[in-house]
Amino acid sequence: MSKRSDLMTKGPERAPHRSLLRAEGFTDWEMERPMIGIANSFNEIIPGHMHLDKLVEAVKAGIYAAGGTPVVFNTIGVCDGIAMNHVGMKYSLPSRELIADSLEIMATSHPFDGLVLVASCDKIIPGMLIAAARLNIPSIFLSGGPMLPGKVRGKDTGLDKVFEAVGRFKSGAISEQELTEIECTACPGAGSCSGMFTANTMSNLAEAMGMALPFRRRCLPNGSGWPNKPDTRPSNWSMQTLSPETL
Repeated sequence: MSKRSDLMTKGPERAPHRSLLRAEGFTDWEMERPMIGIANSFNEIIPGHMHLDKLVEAVKAGIYAAGGTPVVFNTIGVCDGIAMNHVGMKYSLPSRELIADSLEIMATSHPFDGLVLVASCDKIIPGMLIAAARLNIPSIFLSGGPMLPGKVRGKDTGLDKVFEAVGRFKSGAISEQELTEIECTACPGAGSCSGMFTANTMSNLAEAMGMALPFRRRCLPNGSGWPNKPDTRPSNWSMQTLSPETL
């Protein structure tokens, strides 16, 4: 049974390709297995992405356990909340196309047999889904999960309330101290902003489209804002789809 990754691993003509893979530590056994690319959008500037490296480790373990060889690569991401209200917002939407292009480039230059797409926020999710549609290889999306709401004087709050608080401060409705209190408690930890904004909407749409496993978006985060348990189901699914009909 031929695989897409055979283009870089099979036959005497691919000896140079295998030589480069061996430089990274890949063995004959690993190169014979389906090679699954993991598009990791971890970074330390987007709250919804700062924990994705932990989820990616679980995805790698799941792929390995299911009979595949995981290969992690990275892509960029823009935090719309941090990019807002300055010239940076002009770069948010174009980043979606850069992300789609970068995934298409990576998965074509290095012909993976399937993809696991790991993201949480705004333009990164649609960028990855666009790339999956272009590539037309077995792919599944894994969300990093939602952020817990903050608490201000006993009431749930989120990033949207911080923007509202700026207006209330400007109008004299609240003091600077009250504004600072909201600022410091609205976003308590990792995860996509608590609310049905772009990030959580796109994650739910990915599930409705069949590109994410059911109920992932409804997994409750724990006290840190991270999902309670790393989800290895997408890894297993990515391997199950690699039937003779899909390769």
